Amino acid sequence: MKHIFMDTNVVIDFLANRQPFSLDAAKLFNMSVEGRIQIYISAVSYNNIYYILRQSLTNNAAIKLLENLADMTEITDVNGKVIRQSLKTDFKDYEDAIQYYSALTIPNVDFIVTRNTKDFKKSSLPVLTSTEAIALLNSEM
Repeated sequence: MKHIFMDTNVVIDFLANRQPFSLDAAKLFNMSVEGRIQIYISAVSYNNIYYILRQSLTNNAAIKLLENLADMTEITDVNGKVIRQSLKTDFKDYEDAIQYYSALTIPNVDFIVTRNTKDFKKSSLPVLTSTEAIALLNSEM
C-alpha cells in the first residue's frame, strides 16, 4: 500500500467539486476507500478546508464533510517541531512549508500530491499532481 500526503488544495478540489480538478482528486479518494492507498492530511488543513467550504455550505454541512474526510484519511499532527522547521525553511510559502514538514512526520510516506508542484521545489520527497499520482499508482498495481 502506498502512503501519500495530500496538500489542502487537492482536498478542496474533491470536497468543493472544483472542476476540472475534482475528478482526479475523487479517483485518489476512491483508491483510499478501496484500501489501495492511505491518504494523510495535515491537521492545519482542516481549518483552511472549513473556511473554503463555509463560503458555499452551512456550518453543519461543512462539518459533516470534514467528519467524512477524517474517516477516509489519517491526520498528521502539526506540533512545535513542524512549526519551527517551517519558520526556518527556504520555502517561499509558509503554509506549504507546514504541509511539507507535516508530510515528513509520516515514516513511510511515498510522495506528496498537490496541484502546485512548483511550490514544493525544495522537497526531498517526490511531489506529484493528482493526475501523475493516479498514473503512477495504476502502473504499480
